[in-house]
Amino acid sequence: MKSRYDYLIVGAGLFGAVFAAEARKAGKRCLVIDKRGTTGGNIRCEEIEGINVHKYGAHIFHTSNRQVWDYVNAIVEFNRYTNQPVARYADKLYNLPFNMNTFNALWGVTTPQEAKDMIERQRREAGITEPRNLEEQAISLVGTDIYEKLIKGYTEKQWGRKCTELPAFIIKRLPVRFTFDNNYFNDRFQGIPIGGYNKLTDGLLDGIEVRCNADYFADREHFDQLADRMVFTGKIDEYYGYRFGKLQYRTVEFETETLDCDNYQGNAVVNYTEATVPYTRIIEHKHFEFGTQPRTVISREYSKEWTDGSEPFYPVNDQRNNDLYEQYRTLAAQQPDVIFGGRLAEYKYYDMDKVIEQALAAARKEGL
Repeated sequence: MKSRYDYLIVGAGLFGAVFAAEARKAGKRCLVIDKRGTTGGNIRCEEIEGINVHKYGAHIFHTSNRQVWDYVNAIVEFNRYTNQPVARYADKLYNLPFNMNTFNALWGVTTPQEAKDMIERQRREAGITEPRNLEEQAISLVGTDIYEKLIKGYTEKQWGRKCTELPAFIIKRLPVRFTFDNNYFNDRFQGIPIGGYNKLTDGLLDGIEVRCNADYFADREHFDQLADRMVFTGKIDEYYGYRFGKLQYRTVEFETETLDCDNYQGNAVVNYTEATVPYTRIIEHKHFEFGTQPRTVISREYSKEWTDGSEPFYPVNDQRNNDLYEQYRTLAAQQPDVIFGGRLAEYKYYDMDKVIEQALAAARKEGL
């Protein structure tokens, strides 16, 4: 039986949408399916009070790749938003990443050399030569004050484990700047789509057949017959029936609230670094697009262990999981009719620009 489509694309997130857009340009017939009721994957926005709420956490687009920046801006114009998160500890506020504003608030120092001397003194006093865990690695990089106030509590909430139980390699380096620069990213280009991320994914999927509420695994035999080739962006272990066991993830739960004020915290992102505060951060969504709405919407984020039925967010890239993924990757390499792409299929945390790069590379490899 002749296939109805050239490509079946499982997952209407960023990787699947970019690949579908490139295939459509090349005259290919695509069917995109997603088990959710909406497209866009984890960059999906929901409009509340005229504000584009990032349903699955803050997504700030940043890249140094001019091709990727031009690619997304050809679909929707991006604004000039610059990520300048703030950390809150014991009702005091500190700029992130660690920079001269942070050091001045912590120690009252005013010159880069004073800040360097303070960090170096704390490193020496800690006496760590070979870091055995994340705690020792962090202290050896930035000293005890920054670790205790701005890293320890946040990291333990994020991973659900004590820093002394986490491997050192999780933080091979920490961003430290000896300038008064609060821009979190070093990339050349940065911003948010004007009107929200749905405009980006809707533009990518324009003219392409999309079926939402369509679970590939609920009718796998049927979907497998529809196309000559497949792009799979879901969990790679699920694709292979968890043959070698389940990969582990961290998940995030969101507590979203509409407030009867126009400005709750004065910044889009505020991290709560104390262990006694149960959430990791609060996002105030209107600030991503410089909103002037009379009310505001905030989301508290709670990092939790992933369980069946919850949304897999962050791969746990420790030795056990990386070894397990390699077994699945070996299987995938033997299946040339399926393209595995994206953070779930590749078991890797990707920034959005890297997802686009990977999807464009996969399309080029297909000759699209």
